Amino acid sequence: MNENTAAFTALMKHPLKFRWFLFTKLPSAYFTGVRIREADGKKCVVTVPYKWFSQNPFRSTYFASLAMAAELSTGALSMANLYKRKPSVSMLLVKLEAEYFKKAIARTTFTCLDGDLIRQAIEESIQTGEARSVRAESVGRSEAGEEIARFFITWSYKVRSENRQ
Repeated sequence: MNENTAAFTALMKHPLKFRWFLFTKLPSAYFTGVRIREADGKKCVVTVPYKWFSQNPFRSTYFASLAMAAELSTGALSMANLYKRKPSVSMLLVKLEAEYFKKAIARTTFTCLDGDLIRQAIEESIQTGEARSVRAESVGRSEAGEEIARFFITWSYKVRSENRQ
């Protein structure tokens, strides 16, 4: 893990700074209760609780709340690998796929292990100057370890032009 990735990981793990980031940049995730529980350059673990703000009328966690947690588990790895990167690289979510297997009736934990794949795509984008995409996987499990949902989130990375910093 390089020093920029380590610095961003430290920010993600800081409870107040990261909650402030969620509150100001992703208020839906903040109010839903989405939190990063573990993060490094290779892996990110995010939880979403089952509570009033994240529920649907069927007494389970709303699909959009699950999607937020899955997206954050992959997006945080992307942001960690892009933090203070020179040249600057943009990231864009270009596709989301999801499979749901079980009703989410308690805290759901999403884990993404694709940090190396994300870093490689970013490096390739920098080397070639062309956009690169990654289809990252995030698996959501119940507290008992049962698979609740599986998300595939495709991110695109591209070096920013000099006049668009």
